[in-house]
Amino acid sequence: MNNTYEIVRGTIILVLGIAAVGWIMWRWLKGSRDPGGLIFRWVVTAVVIILFILFGGRAMVAGGYTAMAGVLAAAVCGIVLAILWVPSIVDVVGRKFGSLFDGGDEEVDPKPYYSIFHAQRSKGNYQGALAEVRKQLEKFPMDFEGQMLLAALQAENLNDLPGAEITVQRFCNQPGHAPLNISYALNRLADWQLQLARDREAARQALEQIVTLLPDTEMALQAAQRIGRLAGTEVLLEPHTRRRMTLEKGAENIGLRREQDSLKQREVDPAETAAEYVKHLEQHPLDGHIRESLAVLYANHYQRLDMATDQLEQLIQQPNQPGKEVVRWLNLLADLQVQQGAEVELVRGTLERIVEGYPDGAAAENARRRLDILGLEMRAKQNKSQAVPLGSYEQNIGLKRRA
Repeated sequence: MNNTYEIVRGTIILVLGIAAVGWIMWRWLKGSRDPGGLIFRWVVTAVVIILFILFGGRAMVAGGYTAMAGVLAAAVCGIVLAILWVPSIVDVVGRKFGSLFDGGDEEVDPKPYYSIFHAQRSKGNYQGALAEVRKQLEKFPMDFEGQMLLAALQAENLNDLPGAEITVQRFCNQPGHAPLNISYALNRLADWQLQLARDREAARQALEQIVTLLPDTEMALQAAQRIGRLAGTEVLLEPHTRRRMTLEKGAENIGLRREQDSLKQREVDPAETAAEYVKHLEQHPLDGHIRESLAVLYANHYQRLDMATDQLEQLIQQPNQPGKEVVRWLNLLADLQVQQGAEVELVRGTLERIVEGYPDGAAAENARRRLDILGLEMRAKQNKSQAVPLGSYEQNIGLKRRA
């Protein structure tokens, strides 16, 4: 029984040893610069060791002059092995130290280089820059940076906006690109349409493409908000149109007038402003800037904290809003609540929403500090001004939360 156990145990150890040696030799061969030479050294080493065991080992055991012959045979075998392996060992050790400075044998991932492109473009050699960026894109047709550099060169330097649009559209149609890169490319295309061609509709189409390609994302929401803020064509053309300056005749005998009211500049009517905001939001309900301005107008002029809260809550509850914007709106809501003399618990609840929603950020820490001194802030900033009646536009659906 013991003999059987020893045989099985020895067999297992032998198999494991052979497997370990085989794995080491395979890894060694795989990482070798000269696989053929390595195999040759292995074969010669095996032959030398076998010959030494068969002849030199027996001679050393025999004793006398025969033992001296065995020692001489061992020395000869050592010299042969040294000739075989010393250069290889020195090379391995040298490469280990050299890799500290040159990176060793690690393969560098191929990537495009645009230094020549930038140099040619900075010198005004746009055709040379075009040839260089296309050369790189032939090797790396999916590269985001190269395609955007090509589009920028076409739009800004070669006066080829249609070509830039084709480049951007080709990029957007390629699979596997990050949504953020797609949004950036189409936003850049919208910028060029507005700045270079002053084409509002083309810019709108580029932004609407973001909404279509990236639905229910923060990028889509930002694109929709930007669509609402697109300037009219006349505003885009204004910087490039030479306007005739007309000087109106000023008031005469200013010092002799008893009343000066007619000389004052006409103030903007808040009711007209609110009505314009409402009309704009009916067409572009995702325009956060206008909705925020309307909320501030409701609170500061009309003393209608409830309507201001409704407008800000629509922004806060809108899906895919950036966290920093939500924090800013919550802080603005807390400011308006303090100014309008709301209950302490109401303001506290607004600030605690920041702490609960973003507990590990700087916004939460600022909200905690503000909660500590909330009582002092409310006593200092409470505003008890009289309410101003709203106009008929209050009934407009743009003022109210949409279903």
